[in-house]
Amino acid sequence: MKTKKKGTRAKKLAKPKQAQVRSKAARAHIAEGTRLLALAGRPTKAQFVKVYGPQGPKMTWEQRAKAGVDATHFQEALGRAKRLRACFNHL
Repeated sequence: MKTKKKGTRAKKLAKPKQAQVRSKAARAHIAEGTRLLALAGRPTKAQFVKVYGPQGPKMTWEQRAKAGVDATHFQEALGRAKRLRACFNHL
């Protein structure tokens, strides 16, 4: 009888993940975006779509402000969008 030899494979060593190095400017931009997200009430993607349309989640806060609703007024605009949808659902 022939027996199959199991080949020994060398185990791949996991490469240690290197910490991503970001410039001070990049960290400041990320911090500002996080601050604005909290200011807007941490909206979900679906809420961004209701207020800004299909491109809402992909937009920056600067682009959203140019569209007419900044982070400070997001919840107010979301309420208006919900009321408008409720009115149109009755028709």
